Amino acid sequence: MSLLTPTRVRALLDEHGLAPSRSLGQHFLADPNTARRIVRLAGVEAGDRVLEIGPGIGSLTLALLEAGACVVALELDRHLVPVLLDVVPEGSDLEVVVGDALEVDLEDLVHTRGDRWKLVANLPYNVATPLVVRVLETAPHVDELLVMVQREVGERLAASVDTAAYGAVTVKVGYYGEARMVGNVAPTVFVPPPKVSSGLVHIRRHAEPPVAVPSPERLFTLVRAGFAQRRKMLRQSLRVMLGDRAVPALEAAGIDPRARAETITLDRWAALALVVEDMGV
Repeated sequence: MSLLTPTRVRALLDEHGLAPSRSLGQHFLADPNTARRIVRLAGVEAGDRVLEIGPGIGSLTLALLEAGACVVALELDRHLVPVLLDVVPEGSDLEVVVGDALEVDLEDLVHTRGDRWKLVANLPYNVATPLVVRVLETAPHVDELLVMVQREVGERLAASVDTAAYGAVTVKVGYYGEARMVGNVAPTVFVPPPKVSSGLVHIRRHAEPPVAVPSPERLFTLVRAGFAQRRKMLRQSLRVMLGDRAVPALEAAGIDPRARAETITLDRWAALALVVEDMGV
């Protein structure tokens, strides 16, 4: 299968009278080696069901089909669909759905077509984090993700505790799955090239969350409060939410009230959530 090169990408856009949209964060992958590398890192095999968000003009789509995947491609920009259909060989196992991944019922989209799915996508930088979180929260039949995002975003998604990149979104991702950075991508492989480098993040969904809490949403609210003023000690940053109970709650959860949010592991956040629940705060 012939994958897209920079010359072919520009020619396709010219033929269809299109230009990359800045507002939609469109940077089209234009390097066959990178496309095949992403598919390989995603572990895509023949017969795998793959959801691709933002296929654009098909650079990654072609590599997924080449590997034998059954692809459902969800594209926001309806003007790109004719280009995508132009480049994909007739008879390919591809279904194109026009819609916004932040609004479409993703679980319904995949579960009605099969039980186990992988998400493989070059995500627009401006919506990458909410899209990853939305998939994890609302589409449990997607059990693996390989996403290309801005490198700093990728570092936050997969950060280790007590590092500068570790934040509220890291904790949330860790509740749903195991995330790790698996590669970097230079700006030069895109048309047009972005101003920043990209990172490849692999997330494998946990069969069950690693911690038990009465309400995941209450847990995440607590985590967000802790990170809202990340330079402050938790006894101060959580005072807005917990008032005078902040210090007793932290101590009951085995957390030093002088600690800062970035030093707290998921299991300690869960312990704190249980204490707060018992306190009725």
